[in-house]
Amino acid sequence: MSDASGSQAFFIGWDVGGWNCDQNPKSRDAIVILDENLALVGRPWRGNLRTVINRADSTSAWVQALFTLCKAHPPIEKTSITLAIDTPLGFSDAFLHLATGIKAVDILGDSKTNPYLFREAELTLFRRGLSPLSAIKDMIGSQATKGMHVLAHFVPNLAGCGVWTNGAGLTALEAYPSACKDSPTIQGLRHRFTAFDHVDKEDALTCALVAHLFATNRRALVEPGAEIPEREGWIWVPKDAFPHTLPEST
Repeated sequence: MSDASGSQAFFIGWDVGGWNCDQNPKSRDAIVILDENLALVGRPWRGNLRTVINRADSTSAWVQALFTLCKAHPPIEKTSITLAIDTPLGFSDAFLHLATGIKAVDILGDSKTNPYLFREAELTLFRRGLSPLSAIKDMIGSQATKGMHVLAHFVPNLAGCGVWTNGAGLTALEAYPSACKDSPTIQGLRHRFTAFDHVDKEDALTCALVAHLFATNRRALVEPGAEIPEREGWIWVPKDAFPHTLPEST
């Protein structure tokens, strides 16, 4: 097992599978852990985290389980850990208002502008030339609720739009690996790693690199504007990932 106890910062990428993804050959949970020097900690893991989530009775137990799955020693106390998660970590205010019977929107247009299907974060990505998925219409509701369940249990404190913390060293955020494929920043960091044996692990690595950027060079990522509802969350994407550039204030 790898000894990670000498490092003070870790970056974890989690590509989220559905609640019952055990036999799904295409999509399961995958975890990649990097240290502060961007070296792999242990080895990438792929499977279903449902049992691990159910068994963990604390944030510390959850983190330790992730390191154990990757065949690495759990970190020492007071270690800084940034966890980037590849799944929507919120639903739109419009959808929640509709689901709870509060109110409906007046007019609906095409899919890419439908506030029931997409959060403001995703609508922003559409305007920048990307094509994010919807937790409502694209069959990733299982993954989304899995990610949100983990936040509620282990990283419950909202520290700002799109950022959660447990108040003791663990920070979580949402990443979107598909949006990073054209990012020179991400691809430059990826060159130091050999290819993994499954795309889920590759996506988890991209998430870990986004976690690294968030913790060490947040200016390289697009931050949420004042118009983004805190409850909806934000998707942290490198600035150089976009085919269409918008003003910084957008």
